[in-house]
Amino acid sequence: MVGAAILDEIGFVLAGRRKEPRSAAGLWEFPGGKVEPGESVEAALVRECEEELGILVEVIDRVADDAALPAGDGVLSVWRARIVVGTPVASDHSELRWLGADELDSVRWMPADLPFVEALRPSLPRRAR
Repeated sequence: MVGAAILDEIGFVLAGRRKEPRSAAGLWEFPGGKVEPGESVEAALVRECEEELGILVEVIDRVADDAALPAGDGVLSVWRARIVVGTPVASDHSELRWLGADELDSVRWMPADLPFVEALRPSLPRRAR
């Protein structure tokens, strides 16, 4: 599995609220999905962002080491990316939010995404209040 930590021009990160499956509905994640056979992680990330959000992204670098998914369902690899073309639209998610470092705890994350949230936190800006 692959996820995109998409950063805007200020440095906030995009999070999506899951619609399904029922057990994960309402939890937040970095957009992404499955890597198809013969597909690189980077190509999968670009494809998933286009399919899920309607945007073209440029993959920058890996956020942290891959994390094992629960129940032996493989690993999750999360990469920083930036939007090259388009504006994200929530089609596979019920809501999208741009989050700063001080807002990461305002949503309930998918457990597999938590190590990547913590790895990103020091590099994200805080919202001016």
